[in-house]
Amino acid sequence: MGASLTVAAWPGCAARLLRDQPGREDYAAYRELDGYQALGSADDLLAEVERSGLLGRGGAAFPLAVKLRAVRDNGRRSGVGTVVIANGEEGEPASVKDRWLLRHRPHLVLDGLRLAAAIVDAERAYVYVSDPEAARSVEDALTEFRSLGVPVEVWTVEPGYVAGEETAAVRALNGGPVKPADKPPRPFQEGVGGRPTLVSNVETLANLPYLQQHGSAEFRSQGTSLSPGTFLLTLTGAGRPPGLYELPLGLPFTEVLALHGVSVEQVRGVLMGGYFAGMLNRSVLDATLDYERLRGLGSGLGAGAISVLTDDCAVAVAASVLAYFDRENAGQCGSCFNGTAAMAAVAGALRDGAATTEDVSRLRRWSVMLRGRGACATLDAATNTAASLLDQFPHAVERHLDNACEPCRVGAFRAYRPYEVEAVVQA
Repeated sequence: MGASLTVAAWPGCAARLLRDQPGREDYAAYRELDGYQALGSADDLLAEVERSGLLGRGGAAFPLAVKLRAVRDNGRRSGVGTVVIANGEEGEPASVKDRWLLRHRPHLVLDGLRLAAAIVDAERAYVYVSDPEAARSVEDALTEFRSLGVPVEVWTVEPGYVAGEETAAVRALNGGPVKPADKPPRPFQEGVGGRPTLVSNVETLANLPYLQQHGSAEFRSQGTSLSPGTFLLTLTGAGRPPGLYELPLGLPFTEVLALHGVSVEQVRGVLMGGYFAGMLNRSVLDATLDYERLRGLGSGLGAGAISVLTDDCAVAVAASVLAYFDRENAGQCGSCFNGTAAMAAVAGALRDGAATTEDVSRLRRWSVMLRGRGACATLDAATNTAASLLDQFPHAVERHLDNACEPCRVGAFRAYRPYEVEAVVQA
């Protein structure tokens, strides 16, 4: 079953999304926390979401209020009902937050889905997942309480890195393959059944009940002015069991490491945002965990997952991540299908001491010229990994060109799904 998962809120910060008790929170327990409050004005709630500055927690950090308003307005202009999708297909192997919420707090997610559906005048809603246990948890919650104001269906697909991309979710719900589609149109314009569709990550939606109960000012009491609120961080690596922490945005990364029991002297770097946001060297020890600071470092929080490199070599980690992208790309775009394969081949040769300086030059060129060429973000994620390896860890690259990497001589890091969180058993 794997290592147990440490689940905790930041000391002194009341949890908004996590809860102390193990197991699934049932309807009665959720109602005791004032869940499923009467709606009131949907327009007022949308205005509160706008004032909160809530950013999407699925990876792109896009303002939720902008998406809500666009779907609602497109639906009203076209005269058709809209659709809302709670996206819980957690494609990042190093992330566990969405599975945890769906397995342990399904009513919180459903409450957020209910509120979003009311704001956009939705006629139908879906919980989109690939984890069977999460699906069962939500189905059980719907058995306990179905008065959500909108029909809700749980839709289960096979897991995959691209399966959680918003157009892949829409395509699957429309009866097609679980693969991204060309854009435009985007789902907020034309989604499920041709209707304007909101696709929102489950953690993002799980913030709406708190906003409804406490208001935007209280929501902004944690975090920073540009990155307000709390977020869920999956922390892996460093030879320790994984942790799921609810943290105020803006915390120094070194303080989070201390909470997880990792000494800063051990840290060689990190893999950011799951696999999407690339790698950072020890400069991450001067960073705060917020969108603006990490963007300034050329990185990001992505889906809120960070893997800490201590004994692992950055070159070997990057090679495993790029090999993963080579396997997991949708196979639809030639630039992505061929580009991920080429970058993975060079990174693997570099790890194994078989690459040349010309190979590294090609890797650098591909990391620039292939960016933005795919139908989804998979190719961008691969180029982020390649570019950040070369820029953040040049000395490690040089050691591998000289076949002189001591950690890899002992045994190079190799993983089919690097830093995967397999178990969600709460410690």
